[in-house]
Amino acid sequence: MKEVIVSFFIFFMTASNIFSQAGSTSQSSGNDEPAVLKEGSKAPDFKLQDAYGKEYTLAQFKGKSPVVIYFYPQANTSGCTKQACGIRDDWSKFEKNNIMVFGISTDDKEAIKKFIDDYHLNFPLLSDESKEVSKKYGVLKDDGRDKRYTFIVDKNGNIAKVMEVKDIASHSQEVFNTASKL
Repeated sequence: MKEVIVSFFIFFMTASNIFSQAGSTSQSSGNDEPAVLKEGSKAPDFKLQDAYGKEYTLAQFKGKSPVVIYFYPQANTSGCTKQACGIRDDWSKFEKNNIMVFGISTDDKEAIKKFIDDYHLNFPLLSDESKEVSKKYGVLKDDGRDKRYTFIVDKNGNIAKVMEVKDIASHSQEVFNTASKL
């Protein structure tokens, strides 16, 4: 009888834990990571510097142009290089259509400068070394690196599209197609 009661108690506690996790409405993975921002929400403003110390804010583009903000895990890695080179190769289309693009990572400015120099990147890559912007957008992982997400912000400062980037090869074209309609 004692074994039945203990077995029932273990089953009950396990089931309670499973149901409480299933009932969670957060997009968090069960840890302290914030949920990724949703489409339609106001994009948090930021003030970040590029590798050369030039400061950018999201607010400076409000009312002027759509803004693509793509977060990437780490400069000079194969996936991030392919993604950045796609934007580089399509940069003239973005410029012609008055679409601003920012790549953001938690790398320091020196690492980003090397990345820019190594691959002749022609658009701003910003350093979020403090990780504050990554936290606001809900893309910071437990390891201190960013998840690969793209936010397309309309001229009013609202998030028009959120993309968890799965296909790096088509990322630039997909982002351009979406942003050019805003």
